[in-house]
Amino acid sequence: MGASAALSCKTTAAPAVGVGRSRRVGANEKVTLGLIGCGGRGRHVMSIFQRFPDVEIAAVCDVYRPNCEKARGMTGGKATTYNDYRQLLERSDIDAVIVATNGHWHVLPTIHACEAGKDVYVEKPLGTSIGEGRAAVKAARRCDRIVHHGTQQRSMPHYARAVEIIRSGKLGDISRVGVWDLENQWPGFGNPPDGDPPAGLDWDFWLGPAPPVPFNINRVHHHYWFFDYGGAWQLDWAVHHYDIVHWAMGVERPYAATAMGGKLAFDDNREWPDTFEAICEYPPGPASKRGFLLVYTFRGGCQRPIEQRFHGKAFYGTDATLVLNRNGYEIYSETREGKKVVEEIRRGGSPEDGPHQRAFIEAVRSHERTTADIETAHYSSNPGHLMNIAWRVQQRIRWDAEKEQVVGDREANQLVTRKYRKPWALPT
Repeated sequence: MGASAALSCKTTAAPAVGVGRSRRVGANEKVTLGLIGCGGRGRHVMSIFQRFPDVEIAAVCDVYRPNCEKARGMTGGKATTYNDYRQLLERSDIDAVIVATNGHWHVLPTIHACEAGKDVYVEKPLGTSIGEGRAAVKAARRCDRIVHHGTQQRSMPHYARAVEIIRSGKLGDISRVGVWDLENQWPGFGNPPDGDPPAGLDWDFWLGPAPPVPFNINRVHHHYWFFDYGGAWQLDWAVHHYDIVHWAMGVERPYAATAMGGKLAFDDNREWPDTFEAICEYPPGPASKRGFLLVYTFRGGCQRPIEQRFHGKAFYGTDATLVLNRNGYEIYSETREGKKVVEEIRRGGSPEDGPHQRAFIEAVRSHERTTADIETAHYSSNPGHLMNIAWRVQQRIRWDAEKEQVVGDREANQLVTRKYRKPWALPT
């Protein structure tokens, strides 16, 4: 990236890092990575990258010192540790970063990494609001960086084969796609009192752009379930489902959303519902002549499976149904005049870890976008955001996907982009 291109990356986002100049990795050179977010997920993803002989982990960063030290230990003590990710991004020897923080910290480090000339592997979901996702897409394009989203099902062969089948028309016309995540979270998360943060945790930095509140252990260990840090399973986990639905159906922009639910199973201090149902409405596409409904179900208090699966998706067509998750897929035929319409098929799953991370390393070398590109990630995250907006305003919302605005609803539009606590800010 030349000097003029680098300067075009700088935004008014503050506090940020200096504009960086990207380095093209030579064919015989190692790709040097930094890890931002050293919790369990971050260390797991880092360990996958460590399997590759052409990758080196040079730096690790976390606002909780013990997590940082654990990650450093995994490098044999070689990685440099940081509390502030902006200091890590200032290093010219780092080619790319893994962003594996809590969800409310996914977007700013991604944007700042792009501005610093780094490519990014960012965990799902892409932020806690639609506006954040769009800001990340703009930064990646403005700075000409590779940003690869942690929706690893894109790199699992049996998913690709299922998508081929759906797009071939074998299932007939699909009018409904069911998606679900079922857990038994008994006895809930409890109601621990606020208190002092543990030694080694920079609580103010952990909160970052979120509102200032006292430390509560559930806000850390169950952050998905609080408005300011996540979007519950309908966003934070189900983005994996929506990503495959969009890929298979050839449509990625819903035009309406409805949601209902509440804290019906447990009395704990989470904010999002423990029981949740939602519908996104989609226009016609290659696999649906008249459009289709994406129907999402979450049960936190009962794990009784749907279609013999605790989590998964089912594409209901006029000729057959395809049921799919990481363990594989099955096709169940409709019956007409006593005969099966299509051949029924069962196929097992494929490895979850490795290929997706390898695809990122290859993209860093080639500078070619991946199947889990930042814009695809943005659209895959949006159904969960729209469901949550609909639930919070308690009515069906209509979505203008071009303008990325809710139609005729001021209250709902205020939830499209989250408010940041100063001095943190999204690019303007």
